[in-house]
Amino acid sequence: MIACGALALVVSGGMGVWLAFLMTGALVVSWALEGRGWQLSERAGLVIVLLSLPLFYLDWKIQSSDIFALEYGHLQSRLGALVHLTLFLSAVKLFQVKADRDWLFLYLISFFEVLLAAGLSISPVFLAVLGLYMFCALLSIICFELRKARRVVPYGESRLLVEHDAGSRWRQRRTGQRRTRELRRLLVAAACLLTLIFVFALPIFFLTPRASESALAMAGGSASTGYVGFSDRMTLGDIGRLQRSNELVMRVRVENPQAARNRNLRWRGVALDNFNGRAWSRSSDEVESLLGDQRNFFPLGKTEDLSRLTTQTFFVEPIDTPVLFVAPRAVALQGAMPFVRRDGGDGLASRAHPQERITYRAYSDMVEPSPAELRADRQPYPLDETPNLRLPIDDYLQLPSGLDSRIAGLARQVINRAGARNRYDMARVIETHLGANAYGGEYSYSLEMKAAGPDPLADFLFRIRAGHCEYFSSAMAIMLRTQGIAARVVNGFQRGEYNGAADAYTVRQADAHSWVEVYFPETDAWVTFDPTPTAGRPNGATVPGLRGQLQKYGEALELLWIQYVVTYDKQEQRTLARTLRSRLGSYRAQAAQTATGLKSWLSALWNNAPGSLGNTGQTGLNALTPFLLASALLLLLPVFYLLYRRGFGFRRRARGVYEMRESAPVVRFYERMMKALEMRGLRRAGHQTPLEFALATDMPEALTITEAYNRVRYGERQLSREEVACVEDCLRRIEEKTEA
Repeated sequence: MIACGALALVVSGGMGVWLAFLMTGALVVSWALEGRGWQLSERAGLVIVLLSLPLFYLDWKIQSSDIFALEYGHLQSRLGALVHLTLFLSAVKLFQVKADRDWLFLYLISFFEVLLAAGLSISPVFLAVLGLYMFCALLSIICFELRKARRVVPYGESRLLVEHDAGSRWRQRRTGQRRTRELRRLLVAAACLLTLIFVFALPIFFLTPRASESALAMAGGSASTGYVGFSDRMTLGDIGRLQRSNELVMRVRVENPQAARNRNLRWRGVALDNFNGRAWSRSSDEVESLLGDQRNFFPLGKTEDLSRLTTQTFFVEPIDTPVLFVAPRAVALQGAMPFVRRDGGDGLASRAHPQERITYRAYSDMVEPSPAELRADRQPYPLDETPNLRLPIDDYLQLPSGLDSRIAGLARQVINRAGARNRYDMARVIETHLGANAYGGEYSYSLEMKAAGPDPLADFLFRIRAGHCEYFSSAMAIMLRTQGIAARVVNGFQRGEYNGAADAYTVRQADAHSWVEVYFPETDAWVTFDPTPTAGRPNGATVPGLRGQLQKYGEALELLWIQYVVTYDKQEQRTLARTLRSRLGSYRAQAAQTATGLKSWLSALWNNAPGSLGNTGQTGLNALTPFLLASALLLLLPVFYLLYRRGFGFRRRARGVYEMRESAPVVRFYERMMKALEMRGLRRAGHQTPLEFALATDMPEALTITEAYNRVRYGERQLSREEVACVEDCLRRIEEKTEA
């Protein structure tokens, strides 16, 4: 039990390798010293603990310092001092001479270690360690109570009573087998208790009302850092640096991911509109703060048809950005968040969560106007704001001062060569020019930041011709703006790798991406364009073979653990209840349909329905006979099984009685009396019972001893202290008469 508490700290990251090694050594050495004279006295243990308290106060101050807080996080650094204290106290108690209260103290310390580990880890591996700890705890409590009961009611009190299975190897072997059976029963009892606890606790966990917060503090490590592309400013090259890492960012579960509107999923983060030649930023600092209702529901927009909505559930890891990622054109958000902020570029953000996981649900209308509608859009840009144009149109037509004139010339050349005459075709041909030439063409994808100089965008377009996504998106947005088309750059993530076992997308830092949105005034819609070549574009690494399959199942298990344990809240509770009701309703309807069909079929068989079984009633009865026989057999099988088990149990009990009689213990005090009487010439005849022989000796002492023998031998009773003293006195008088 103590070892499992320490193991929980190791799994959660609360105990380092060297500390785990020292704790293992302390467990082994204390086990070897248990019950010997090398253990510490209770007073010595108390003195050691009191002398160490100043050291632990110093440890607390050091762990709480800014250096440790920056490296490990404030919560983990402070919990580290508590971990050191609990491990030291348990080690002192392990080396100490222990009474019952000391064992209880050790049990409490181990339980506190598990609680600390629960605050440090939200990994599903902790669930396995917790199950092992509970199993060991049940075993410890059962054995502890048996040990206390043994001291209160001793099994044997004198050498006069029973010599348990001694003097025979066969009996010693039988004793070992019996102890093995008892150990198995103890293990089975603990396993059954653990199963019952789990069965009764699981419904309580899922039905208990949830608190308002859905995220659990994660102190097992600091947040993933470097999300500079998801802020108010992005320098060319930021997304490329982020793509070099394969660290997990989030998991996303999408309802009906195979639908046509969901095939080109992206997770939108922030939109930037102002470009100074080297970096993008937001031109306006105005944000709209939204407060949710009692269901933590945040309305963001409207949709023409609810069937067009794509529902996404996000499980986001601790990261150092408050941005909320959603599929484009989110119309509602639901999650345990105090507020949601929306900026002028429709970017969403909430409170920062650098030390915790968060979960939320988004509803997005990803249906875009058709290409025919967009080609027919020749309406001039509005001067006032519209629902989807929340900033002045000039902000999306802004160009940096000193922009290389060749960029505008390249845009006109590409458009004229393709014969594009409307905004949609112009945007599409520029997208194709930049992205479709990846296979041996003009431009290629590369994570190497080769573009440099005072105008890195022009250097990318006319000299290097290779870069990562924000170079391509920036080039397209600026080329469109030179032709009077409103555009903005959007930073987010690609959809990630789909995990069939978890039914979710795994999104990593390598999936960070940048694309372009173009505004069409007649439909008041921002339409997505992605000029980045797909060839060579990085994506989350997929591990092939058996290891990859095991990794997928491990991620599925972790996602279930996060969804239904770590971030399980009122929203998830209602969703689970709706799912259960829906499935129960479908099962009920299916059962009713099956019963109706079976009733119709049986009625047709019995009534000899025309066209199904012939024209005679006997034919219907013959067709029904196999069904009746099969039903009777199914009904009789449980009866046969119960009879077999009853007979088997009777044989097992009979065999047990025979073995008990064969291995009955030898009552030593009766043998002493028989030896003493034989020395006086008194021998028991074969036809005499012990009581008849005692009466024939005409000795009150022999009668007293025989009555005690009958109670022990055949009554399976134990003698009291007074009876033991009386038997000893009678034996002494018989032996004295024999010697005289």
